[in-house]
Amino acid sequence: MASKVYFTDFRARTNKQNKIEKIKKLLDKLEVTNFISKNDLTAIKIHFGEQGGDTFINPIFVRPVADKIIQAGGKPFITDTNTLYSGSRHNSVDHMITAIEHGFNYAVTHAPVIIADGLKSDNFTNVDIDGKHFKSTKIASDIVNADSMIVMSHFKGHGMAGFGGAIKNLAMGCANAEGKKDQHSLRPVVKNKKCKACGKCIEICPQNAVSMVDGYAYIDKELCVGCAECIAMCQFQSIVLDWSVELQEFTEKLTEYALGAVQGKENKIVYLNFLIDITPDCDCVPWSDTPIVPNIGMLASFDPVAIDKASLDLVNRQKPLRGSLLDESEHHDLDHFKRMHKSTKGNIQISYGEEIGLGSSEYELIKI
Repeated sequence: MASKVYFTDFRARTNKQNKIEKIKKLLDKLEVTNFISKNDLTAIKIHFGEQGGDTFINPIFVRPVADKIIQAGGKPFITDTNTLYSGSRHNSVDHMITAIEHGFNYAVTHAPVIIADGLKSDNFTNVDIDGKHFKSTKIASDIVNADSMIVMSHFKGHGMAGFGGAIKNLAMGCANAEGKKDQHSLRPVVKNKKCKACGKCIEICPQNAVSMVDGYAYIDKELCVGCAECIAMCQFQSIVLDWSVELQEFTEKLTEYALGAVQGKENKIVYLNFLIDITPDCDCVPWSDTPIVPNIGMLASFDPVAIDKASLDLVNRQKPLRGSLLDESEHHDLDHFKRMHKSTKGNIQISYGEEIGLGSSEYELIKI
């Protein structure tokens, strides 16, 4: 059975409706006030953005969501989990500072910020699933304990997952550091011929797993947690994975963790995808590249698989923006994200998500 996905574009000249009003309309279509009970502690799951980036979801878009929760009698809080890699969100202190500096404060959003996995990412609950890779997932306790949840996702590219939307926001975004480590379980290696011994990978490795051996960077696989930050940061592309083997398993693991994040909240989660500033990379990187396609609109659904499939289809129908990474990529694949990140297997999020019961790939797109 096809899941309903509601869609609104960003055109405003005819009806004079701004984006805030359109968010409210999307939430009304899903009758959000009916599934949030009085005194529900309701998580608004969002990505606060890494310092240096600027294409994360605008905090003013959180306000109408928080207000709808309050209208229903719920108690909203904005939340995310700490990162596995080093950066401006590696612990709750730095994470809170980043969130506030990016505008996620009570005066703007009408909801407090709570980092769901605790000060040092040790606040988690084991959530059982029946997956191929996992029988138990490590989900941040404050997300597990929330009575309901609204997941706000910036839809964009990702160098390992292909794309990031609702599924990735659930999976990486709701897991503590150990859960993120479980999902990655990838071990990069250095190609000596390309290594320039610049030492950048040594500086950024959160586990001190990289050192110089015989004039080249060397990664200790016993210390490496597979966060892949060194791959993202290496300007010489000297650090690689066996993509053909690793990325299918990675994407399946990610999808299973998304299933763990929704357990116990059946019919109590709403998803909003924002197809705006659609960049080649995740908001975890400390920069924001040129968007690859024009801004498209916003989507809402009760189904994370359906909303991501609809988002993917809408992006793939767009022509690349001139001067973007997509415009510079080879034009042999209809999947825009795969064209930029050739080894990724993003569609597994959809197909495997459907297989394990996370949602449906069939959807009815309803424009409002």
